Amino acid sequence: MYAVIKTGGKQYCVKEGDVIQVEKLNLAEGQTTVDFSEVLAVNNGNMVVGTPTVEGAVVSAEVLGSGKGKKVVIYKYKSKKDYRRKQGHRQPFTEVKITGINAGKAE
Repeated sequence: MYAVIKTGGKQYCVKEGDVIQVEKLNLAEGQTTVDFSEVLAVNNGNMVVGTPTVEGAVVSAEVLGSGKGKKVVIYKYKSKKDYRRKQGHRQPFTEVKITGINAGKAE
């Protein structure tokens, strides 16, 4: 069984046991579980696609930690104009492990 969830403006295809990095989630200190209710599709033998979400479907996950991604360097340059700008960025993320998929009315 797998599901397609939406979080942080991105879509992820997940199955139970997967470890994924999602956009940083604002979680209370010590909160170790999170539920994703924006489930776009569920496949449990037959494919159920939501309009736009599958009603009653929830994906549960365990929070493993958070951190920052690899550094991305933004370098702007214009030739012969003495214009150079260098900027770095590290995108924050939350790492979660998928613990269960509840298909809701798709079952």
